[in-house]
Amino acid sequence: MPVLVVLIIFSLAFYLYYKVKAYRSNKQAEKSWISAKASIALGLFVAFFGLNQLFMFRSTLSFVVGIIFLLIGFGSAWAGYRAYKHYLPYVLKEIKEQQ
Repeated sequence: MPVLVVLIIFSLAFYLYYKVKAYRSNKQAEKSWISAKASIALGLFVAFFGLNQLFMFRSTLSFVVGIIFLLIGFGSAWAGYRAYKHYLPYVLKEIKEQQ
């Protein structure tokens, strides 16, 4: 499915972008916040890869691996989203203190 391939590539690109951005950040809360975004992107990458696995191959092993990747990917994206929401007020506080 070409749509899933595009989503896989975009999520991997966003993961790499956010990892580099987090590495270059000097503020601790901002670094954690950007790392949470990277976690969301990595989780979506794994989930889209698992979804693609379900459509590409029609074997039992592929089905099981695809379901495991979906669960791990969406779990990681959910944990990243919760971390994103947790660090957001601290980032806003850092920005206010900087001004």
